[in-house]
Parts: sequence; structure tokens; C-alpha cells
Amino acid sequence: MDLRHLRYFQAVAEELSFSRAAERLRIAQPALSRAIQEVEAQIGAQMLERNRRRVRLTPAGKILLRETGILFERWDEAMSSVRRTAAGEEGELRIGYIGPPTQSFLGRLLHEYRRRYPLVSIHLEERTPERVWEMLAKGRLTVAFTRPVPTAEASGLRTILIRKERLGVVMPTDHPLTQRSTLTWAQLSREPLIVLARREGVGMHDSILAGCRQANFSPRIAYTPSLIGTVLSYVEAGAGIGVVPECVMTPETSLCFVPIKPVTIVPLVFVWQKDEDTPAVQRFRELVIEWQKAGKLWEV
Repeated sequence: MDLRHLRYFQAVAEELSFSRAAERLRIAQPALSRAIQEVEAQIGAQMLERNRRRVRLTPAGKILLRETGILFERWDEAMSSVRRTAAGEEGELRIGYIGPPTQSFLGRLLHEYRRRYPLVSIHLEERTPERVWEMLAKGRLTVAFTRPVPTAEASGLRTILIRKERLGVVMPTDHPLTQRSTLTWAQLSREPLIVLARREGVGMHDSILAGCRQANFSPRIAYTPSLIGTVLSYVEAGAGIGVVPECVMTPETSLCFVPIKPVTIVPLVFVWQKDEDTPAVQRFRELVIEWQKAGKLWEV
């Protein structure tokens, strides 16, 4: 028995007339009669009592009509859901991200995405860059905003460069080095440095150490906290100067940021799992690219 047989039965049961049902279905009446006989044969019970004057549902036929209606209603809902999913209008996004670099745009971006695709469920996971890449590779995330890591190329994940951020020095406004428009790595040799812990950002941490090595000095690392916010708190407390990407500087920050030369870039990338490139992911990626081209990601 297939859906066609059930639709034929539903038409006869609702019309209580083979001729009207055949007209509604646009098929020949003998073909409709054979289909009903096949339904009854497969079920092993009579669904309709009929004679030349009338057609009447048996008790079993009434149950089948009710259940057929439920089945077709659910089937129509399922087909609509499938079509919405194929169009990227329904589905799931599991988004990984790192905090400070995405703070200026992620909330606004998700608000616009939800406005366009309200039936897509969104789950957010804030993690370290290394953890984000790991979760993407294992399929626990579908997309992410993160920093490149040493193992990124071997992961097979797809990426789009979102932004190139400069590394710089953050310090209290009364620090002598704030008088300069740029700083060299060598000018940091006598300063206590506060940098993000390596486990929280391998790429950036290693870039800082490499800059110091190229300037022929070993950095005086005072603290290596796990959060950028803690780096800023140490700086505000006068415990040293911080080496951070420019994204940490917001209008609310009372500290001074001076870029380092030669310029050291810390990229921010959008990443997705090529085996999880669902329509929902595709629509989200299109929105990210749209906003990037229009400059909306970095609006104040």
C-alpha cells in the first residue's frame, strides 16, 4: 500500500461517492474501485459498505479515515520542513567563536540572520582558538569565528579571512611610551609584559615571543592570564604593559593603544566544516560575506 492508495480511500470516504471521488481525483471510476479493493485486501477488513444507492464507512473505515488525515497532515508538514531546510530557511547552526574579536559584530550579525531565517536554531560556544578548531574538526561545531592555529592547514576545514588585526601595546595613559605613535619590539625589552596564556591563543602568543626574539631579547613576562579582560585589568593596576590585538580597544577602554612596528598581524577567520556545508551554513556564510563587503562587521 502506498500514499496514492490512501489518498484514493480518503477521497471516497470524504465524498461517500465513488463517482464524485473519481471526478475529484481525475481518474476513471473502475480504477478507483480497484484501488479501494486493494486497500481492503491489504488491511484484511472492509472499509466501506456500498451498494447502488449509497456508500457508508464501516467502524474500521472511520478509524482509517481519521488516521489517514493525521498522516497526510504530518506528511505535508514534513515536506514543507524539507523544502525550508533545502532553502536554508530551517536547520541548525552550531557557532564557535572567540570573545573580544567578535564582540563588535557577532550579536548584530546573529540578529540579522535570525530576522531572515527565524526557523534556524542557533547554538553558541565560546572557546579558545585551538578548542574551536578541534570542535569543528570533530563535527561538534558547524561554523566558527576564530584565529588560525598551527594545525589549521592539516584540518581540511574551509576558511575566509575576516580581518587582519595589528598587534600593539596597551598601557595606562600616563605611561612614557604613550607619547609615541608606534613602538618597536626592542622598546619593550625593559618592560614587564602581560600577554595572554599560550593555551588560550597559541598563534598570538608565539607571534609575541617571535617578535621579541627577532629584536634580540628575552621578554620579561610578568603575567599570562587566561582572558584578555584580565590582561587589561593587570595593565590598569600598573603591573606592566599588555601586548594585545587592536580589537580589545573599545570606546569604553581607558587605556592607550600603540601599534608595534614592524607590523605584526593577527588574523580573524570564518571557518566551516566542508562536510557540514548545509543550506543553513551556506546562507549564514553568504550573510557574513555580504556584511564584510559592505563594511557592516566593523560598524560602531
